[in-house]
Amino acid sequence: MKSPVKFDLTYPESLSRGTLLLKTFFGWLYVGIPHGIVLGLYEIAACVVLFIAWWVILFTGKFPKNMFDFIVKYYRWSMRVGAYMAFMSDIYPPFNGEEGEPVKFDIEYPETLSRGTLLLKTFFGWLYVGIPHGIILALYGIWVDILLFIAWWVILFTGKFPENMFKTIVNYIRWCLRVGVYMSLMTDVYPPFSGEKGEIE
Repeated sequence: MKSPVKFDLTYPESLSRGTLLLKTFFGWLYVGIPHGIVLGLYEIAACVVLFIAWWVILFTGKFPKNMFDFIVKYYRWSMRVGAYMAFMSDIYPPFNGEEGEPVKFDIEYPETLSRGTLLLKTFFGWLYVGIPHGIILALYGIWVDILLFIAWWVILFTGKFPENMFKTIVNYIRWCLRVGVYMSLMTDVYPPFSGEKGEIE
């Protein structure tokens, strides 16, 4: 079964060296503080919404659509901030989770969800999702950090993010999102051990 998570990041043909340096040395100030504060509050609200949604799913088998959309917007907003700070975009992230460049993200809304799968995730998700995906993604994450370090220097000297590195990092993010969405109760489709785009579209 295909994952309901749809994610992509528009590849930038060129990136500003000045913006790269600005992010590196002052990103904490003009991105981290304002977005960090608002997203921190949003995250608290999202946790409350997920707690309520857990009980609603348990009793009705449905994730309330307005709550679902609220969580999707949180994901979208945080990914825009992440993409900007990871040198993958020069588009300053807006203070909202609406659709827009450079992040293309959505989750297919499930009409029904399994109560059994809900309980399975809650009590054993760490075992059958957290351990296998967690180990692989931890190693993948180390590789991504190395690629980002190399990409920083390439951007500084050429004004371009190496496209193959960019795609590798996007695949990593997509894989993480699939796991996160599954564990966030938003789908019953078990995440594949891959971040390839072809498996979701």
